[in-house]
Amino acid sequence: MNTPPAPRAADDKSAFRQRLLDALEASIAEDGYAKTTVADIVRRARTSRRTFYEHFDSREACFVALLSEANADQIRQISQAVDSSAPWQKQVRQAIEAWISAAEARSALMVSWIRDVPALGVAARHLQRDSMEHFIEMVGAIGGTDEFRAAGVGPVSRRRMIMLLGGLRELTAITVEEGGRMSDVTDEAVDASIALLSPHPN
Repeated sequence: MNTPPAPRAADDKSAFRQRLLDALEASIAEDGYAKTTVADIVRRARTSRRTFYEHFDSREACFVALLSEANADQIRQISQAVDSSAPWQKQVRQAIEAWISAAEARSALMVSWIRDVPALGVAARHLQRDSMEHFIEMVGAIGGTDEFRAAGVGPVSRRRMIMLLGGLRELTAITVEEGGRMSDVTDEAVDASIALLSPHPN
């Protein structure tokens, strides 16, 4: 019979994992993902290669874990920023402003997502699919509130959510790649989202 690890041991393991993720993000910010090696990660984390491989099979696995956690954190920030009792148009603005704020706070990781994730192959497809599904769930929860329903907007269809999210990601990706700030497109993103979600007259 396996004995569960002691709480302290589990805490230590979690702390080491987080240190490795933080080290990878710091290395991406300074040198870029392509130039980052496992040796760089363990040096910044002040740990060993053995510890690294106890948590991750590869640099790519560490990268996927970092991006997955960053996406989950971004979704939490957006969900917390939206006041479900506010008019639906205001909720849209709150969501987009929170999304952009969270992404700009980790801008190097945002750029790495755009430039480096496609090179991951199968791992990238799984990451992109899972990320999209989690954002769809979030938008569905926001669009399913009383304010949206009362305005004839919600619930938002899955296809429309995919169009909305895909358009916003492409807009911000192009803006960042061209040297702009994500916040530069806030008003345009809000207006386009409201237009896409607005009920159409019969």
